[in-house]
Amino acid sequence: MPRRRNLFKRGHVWYYRKLVNGRNRVRSLHTGDETIARRKARALEAERDLLLADRRATVAALSKKWLATSVARTRRNARDQRTVAQRVRDYFDPFLGMKPVGAVTRRDLQEYAAWLQARGTLKLQTVAHVLADARCFFNWAVEAEYLTASPFPRKLMPRIEEKAPDRLSDDELERVLRIPEPWAFVVRLGLGTGLRWGEMVAVRSTDLQKAPDGCWQLLVPRSKSRRPRRVPLSPDLATELRRHVGMLVGRSARSSGSFNNAVRRKSGVERFHVHQLRHTFGCRYMEAGGELLALKEILGHADIQTTLRYSALADEVVRRDAALVHQRLANGLDGSARRKVVAGS
Repeated sequence: MPRRRNLFKRGHVWYYRKLVNGRNRVRSLHTGDETIARRKARALEAERDLLLADRRATVAALSKKWLATSVARTRRNARDQRTVAQRVRDYFDPFLGMKPVGAVTRRDLQEYAAWLQARGTLKLQTVAHVLADARCFFNWAVEAEYLTASPFPRKLMPRIEEKAPDRLSDDELERVLRIPEPWAFVVRLGLGTGLRWGEMVAVRSTDLQKAPDGCWQLLVPRSKSRRPRRVPLSPDLATELRRHVGMLVGRSARSSGSFNNAVRRKSGVERFHVHQLRHTFGCRYMEAGGELLALKEILGHADIQTTLRYSALADEVVRRDAALVHQRLANGLDGSARRKVVAGS
């Protein structure tokens, strides 16, 4: 039977008090009956005993539960879930798997990060993904009350230099747009909407909507952020999409590789991959004077920092603008010089 000091009554309702991380936490038992309150308190203490036992469980044992619950619920597709599970099997479990989850320290995780970077076969971006998995695991352990605090230290993530968007040049874009149908349609769709491949293969003709102002937009029901978004369409692209029925692309989420190979063969652009269409869309949107916050919503970015990459203009745009400014300055200085000569005479 729970100790009486853990139970107290406030008004007509019984409460259960427990000490968590050195602080008292109070939980309502939603009853005014002492017998029912004691029964609920016993259930809570039994649950706490199970959690204490889980804290003595190994990281490998709890990582399986994490994959089956949190990862399965939050990752947007099966491919991402398999990727996380593979990283856990290859790196997380071999290094920390035999350690009790409650005994993992910050130093352990610092040594884990050093071990990953010392392997030499992993790119820095992959190391960041693997460490992000570990951070998510310990955050989940705190939320599920297996731990009172995450041991993941601050500033452990490697600093990765932000790369400019991998866009297609004007010449490459012209060659890609000349490929035959139906591949050219997919290129025009990606170039006109900035959709990811997984989003393009999921949209249907019924997702085409007319906004109250009369403009057409495309509803993206399965975005990376798991929230729907609406992408405005140009009149030409909207007219083309209205002629389609059912799935717009008609390919699976796993077929991006075969599509890339087909476009490379037909266009001669050997470095083409479908995600370049998204990067090209973002760059052209900003170069045409688009607003950064509007682009963030169109592309479905969770963080504005991701969208800021597209604010860096292409080299040819910078050179063209600089030449125009230089010409204006030259004309202005020449005019000033002529005015001074006239005034002196």
